[in-house]
Amino acid sequence: MEFFEVVQQRHSIRAFTAHTITPAQRDAILDAANRAPSAGNLQAYEIFAVTDHAILHALADAALGQAFIADAPLALVFCANPARARKKYLARGEVLYCIQDATIACAYAQLAVTALGLASVWVGAFNEGGVLDALGADSDLVPVAILPIGYAGEAPRETSRRAVSDVVKDR
Repeated sequence: MEFFEVVQQRHSIRAFTAHTITPAQRDAILDAANRAPSAGNLQAYEIFAVTDHAILHALADAALGQAFIADAPLALVFCANPARARKKYLARGEVLYCIQDATIACAYAQLAVTALGLASVWVGAFNEGGVLDALGADSDLVPVAILPIGYAGEAPRETSRRAVSDVVKDR
């Protein structure tokens, strides 16, 4: 799929079929995320690749009952690593750059998902402590996004977008 077609075809999907993700698909998605730019090339984030049903259910609970997370065959959880960014960029790295790094990696993963003919939805509403507990992750990480991934179990809804002229402010 050509890049601009990928961007156009990406939609938020909250229902998944029972089809599994192949190891090659998983690896391609994770490789795309790993190639995302990051501040100082520090990659101040961690990615948890979750296929365990119990953990997927715990993530759904931590995400304020968004049950579709548990229906996905794979969920990637992107966590910022403030300590990694702080080493080089001090406070700004700790509070901003690591968050940006994790979100850029998630966006690359989401576009890779679409390019592979799969579906996803960015989940940002969750209890951070609940996500860390579900993952058994260190408390010094900051969960930024959960990306459930699978084959679409629903047709995408067309959503309206602001006009580019509304978004862009030429100077």
